[in-house]
Amino acid sequence: MNMQEDLKEYNDFLQKIRAFFNDQNVLEVQTPTLLSTPATDVYIDSLRVKLNQDIGLEQTQYLHTSPELEMKKLLAKGSGDIYQICPVFRDNEQGSQNTNEFTLLEYYRLGFDIHQLMDDMVGSLKTVGIDSQVTKLSYAQAFLEFGDIDILNTDFSTLKIIAKTHGLTTDFEWIEDLQILLFTHLIEPKLQAFPLCFIFDYPASQSALAKVEGRVAHRFELYMNGIEIANGYDELRHADEYKAVFEQETAKRETLKKHTPDLNKGYLEAIQSSLPKCAGVAIGMSRLFSQINLK
Repeated sequence: MNMQEDLKEYNDFLQKIRAFFNDQNVLEVQTPTLLSTPATDVYIDSLRVKLNQDIGLEQTQYLHTSPELEMKKLLAKGSGDIYQICPVFRDNEQGSQNTNEFTLLEYYRLGFDIHQLMDDMVGSLKTVGIDSQVTKLSYAQAFLEFGDIDILNTDFSTLKIIAKTHGLTTDFEWIEDLQILLFTHLIEPKLQAFPLCFIFDYPASQSALAKVEGRVAHRFELYMNGIEIANGYDELRHADEYKAVFEQETAKRETLKKHTPDLNKGYLEAIQSSLPKCAGVAIGMSRLFSQINLK
């Protein structure tokens, strides 16, 4: 396949995605890429940019790692269902699946929970030619079936013992990091057998910006042939919930001696009236596009 054919195939892929959202009256938006406040995610680092140095008005801004918060500002203002396809930037990334710049499709559906959003995603995948058998497993089910571990009822010290039996490091500050390591080594390889697999209801310790109910956070990840493609949440709605997460993440970054940003007061003020009930998902476009030729 030559360059023109490659570009046409990717262009057709984008057009099909946009047609899917257009048919459902989901509006395409474009939000700022340069932000005054960096991400607080513990293991996602923002790229810093120095601006206006030659005109004596130097300031530091940050390339967005995700359009999430800016899109949620629109949701709080009454935008309705929205989506965005945009490049995002992350510092300190390496590996076969991670790069410093990549393209995300992020979208939000009002009134949806994660199960409705998963079903909606299956519909969107069909429009780009992916019509594989769908498997849904809770995080706890996956660990029990593929690792013989009751992950929601296993404490940090016991998980360390289990990790050592598999020759894995246990040098972690927090239980969620060890849960993730065990998932990567014990569960992800088994997911290669599933062309389309949703893992949902993660431990509360891995909630990020998802709603927590009891011991689980209502979020999901989509794996295709063992490759993580998407990450979705039943979204938090209230400013005080976001403030608590931002403060917790910043404290962890400080413990790890990472750059610790100021509290994102602008975002908290923008959603003071709360978000509408919604679920949202971020999809890696290159990873998704690469799966089309594997079907």
